[in-house]
Amino acid sequence: MERIKKRILFLTAVRISNIEEKGIYTDLLRKFHEEGCEVFVVCPDERRYGGVTRLNHSDKVNILYVKTLNLQKTGLLEKGLSTLTFNWLLYRAIKKYFKNIKFDLILYSTPPITYNLAIDYLKKRDKAVSYLLLKDIFPQNAVDLKIITKGGIIHRYFTYLEKKLYSLSDFIGCMSEANKDYILKKNNFLIKERIEVNHNSIDLKWLSEFNHCSSEFKKKWNINQNALICIYGGNLGKPQGLNFLINILSHYHNDQRIFFFVIGDGTEFDRVNFYFNSARPNNAILKSQMRKEEFDELIKYGDSGLILLDKRFTIPNFPSRLLTYMENKMSIWAATDKSTDLREVITENNLGFWVENGDDKNMYIEIEKELCDSTLPKLRGRNSFNFLKNNYSSEKSYQTIIKHL
Repeated sequence: MERIKKRILFLTAVRISNIEEKGIYTDLLRKFHEEGCEVFVVCPDERRYGGVTRLNHSDKVNILYVKTLNLQKTGLLEKGLSTLTFNWLLYRAIKKYFKNIKFDLILYSTPPITYNLAIDYLKKRDKAVSYLLLKDIFPQNAVDLKIITKGGIIHRYFTYLEKKLYSLSDFIGCMSEANKDYILKKNNFLIKERIEVNHNSIDLKWLSEFNHCSSEFKKKWNINQNALICIYGGNLGKPQGLNFLINILSHYHNDQRIFFFVIGDGTEFDRVNFYFNSARPNNAILKSQMRKEEFDELIKYGDSGLILLDKRFTIPNFPSRLLTYMENKMSIWAATDKSTDLREVITENNLGFWVENGDDKNMYIEIEKELCDSTLPKLRGRNSFNFLKNNYSSEKSYQTIIKHL
């Protein structure tokens, strides 16, 4: 008798084109497909793309695009409105397009926290297992950055939605042990046995043992052949505490021992761009956008990868960009808050170094160690690569989830 396929529904605020792309979500969904599951995705089609709500079919995934306001890289007003309406739009689209499809597992990730209508509906209709991949702790992160006021009406409303989402989730997969401990401490109504660590992960088939020769690359970008290449790739917004990035760039202004690539966009891009236009460094490049293929090629030649988080955070973030640096054998330079256990992961396994964001003195001391000893970033990069293989595979993440079905 043919085995009945499990049907997996993934809800996300990230726009997914297909599951052949590299990424922490697509790699995991592809693993579900490879194991014989039927995969469905519901994701936004933001108004900037000019699309309509529609269902796309392929042999590996069925993607329901839901027309929404802009969720990413937009002002606070539109972002807030989009977040609030996202819940209803997803619920309405799922009822219309999936009315005859029964799901076994509802998988979803934060942000946002506004999936409650859809999850509640599907749990009651299908008796499906609900699993939250906790990638963001909101609204506390917004309180930490003073974007919203603690105890105010907006904070109380989003806290209600947050706790509702947690209570609807049969299981919650946290990015790290500190993440897990924080959630349990702040939400004493949760059942401890249903909260587990489920790391950010990737498909290990993407990994390559090959080390790229950087001489031609450095010629192309007019970089000193002996320079260490440091790459920052990701959001340029308030959560990153970007004054510190500008301080680092300023301190090493025109220092030919090091070359910085800053690749990213966000609400604070103009402030970083102002520094570049004013200082005109010859050992740093800023790009707001770069084609994925171009970035994937660029990062192969990086020696170190920079991770930044604002020092005011009281929640233990664990940025997924870490995995990109690890798979490219880069030493990890982390300047974050004290709440994250990223610090312990990096220092205890010699993957790079950690300082508190804003600690200029110790940052420069640590950078100088790698500038003065070219073997150190190579050693740390190799450690990062091996740590990734042993701990952050989509196979492990899949097994953590599927055992609950």
